[in-house]
Amino acid sequence: MPHERFQFTGVGGHQLAATLDTPDGPIRAYAQFAHCFTCGKDVLAAKRIAVALAAKGIATLRFDFTGLGSSEGDFANSTFSSNVADLVRAADHLRETRKAPAILIGHSLGGAAILAAAGRIPEAKAVVTIAAPSDPVHVTHFFKDRIEDIRAQGEGEVSLAGRPFRIKREFLDDVAEQNLMAQVKQLHKALLIMHSPTDDTVGIDNATNIFIAAKHPKSFVSLAGADHLLSGKQDAAYVADVIGAWAERYVDLTPQQAADTGSAPRNVVVQETRNGKFQQIVTTGPHRLIADEPVSVGGDDTGPGPYDFLLTGLGACTSMTMRMYADRKSLPVDRITVTLQHNKIYAKDCEECETREGMLDQIDRIIRIDGNLDADQRKRLMEIADKCPVHKTLTSEVRIVTKAAE
Repeated sequence: MPHERFQFTGVGGHQLAATLDTPDGPIRAYAQFAHCFTCGKDVLAAKRIAVALAAKGIATLRFDFTGLGSSEGDFANSTFSSNVADLVRAADHLRETRKAPAILIGHSLGGAAILAAAGRIPEAKAVVTIAAPSDPVHVTHFFKDRIEDIRAQGEGEVSLAGRPFRIKREFLDDVAEQNLMAQVKQLHKALLIMHSPTDDTVGIDNATNIFIAAKHPKSFVSLAGADHLLSGKQDAAYVADVIGAWAERYVDLTPQQAADTGSAPRNVVVQETRNGKFQQIVTTGPHRLIADEPVSVGGDDTGPGPYDFLLTGLGACTSMTMRMYADRKSLPVDRITVTLQHNKIYAKDCEECETREGMLDQIDRIIRIDGNLDADQRKRLMEIADKCPVHKTLTSEVRIVTKAAE
């Protein structure tokens, strides 16, 4: 499945690394995934579930929390509350660039964080927890022998999954102050709780607590035989299958089509992917394109460059305008091919140009018309090429109004 890599700013001002797994075809809905404690967006469970959901038409955003994976910042300075706030920031980013997530999914402590964040993401209709604790303080059980030292010294190093992490007193205080079950009671969204009865990391009683606290509609699905991290590939696939089927009842999964805007212009959104030096993702309506620069100027050549897109607009408009005229006049035109090139020339070399000094932009446009046409018909079609709206825009006074986003 295709995926886009980019960054967004977290509540601490750090750049958080994110991946959006997207379908090959139309997007039916957007989802957001929160990974487990000290894991990352590329942990097998998160990656497999996101890819499987993309195959079902659900685009899924996953990102590294502060100080983890490729995200900036110091993990020791993060708390459960700051992770919840970053989940809200991630949803804000989706809302601004695509569409807010309708489905929220959280694994382990990420499940608890999703429950806490759900009320602050109004567009979310369905919430899914996988092996989630009913109280965030549960995570301190993994380093309970170090809690007294951390409180006394202000911070301390703990070993989690064989890796060292620094935990501060502020983290302990923050998880102790959470009242997650009160938030679950006020969720007012469809809830799916998935948990393995043999989970020896977060016991099944946590799922029971969440289920009892939640109001309907609520559902429970047993992940019999699965371990806490869903390390079995078939388990992640099963989770994605269930989420896709369950969400149908609560989320409009009709493939998103281009809006009928009539004569209104359609927005073009261009955003850095942070994958390489120059790569951009270009979105307009339901269409997605990649822009980049050639290797010769520091890019990776993963897509057309800015001037390539400019020539594309002129070439497409030229061909479309000529085709409309040919069809209206019933001219026997088989195919129109437009080849364009952009160059800089000296103004003094252009006899018909008003500017006499410095450099000028010149676009060379070669038009090939296949069909059984006479000389007059070909001449008229060539005249029509200059009436293309984009041609008129490029050769007229253009006013560009630039504003800072709020």
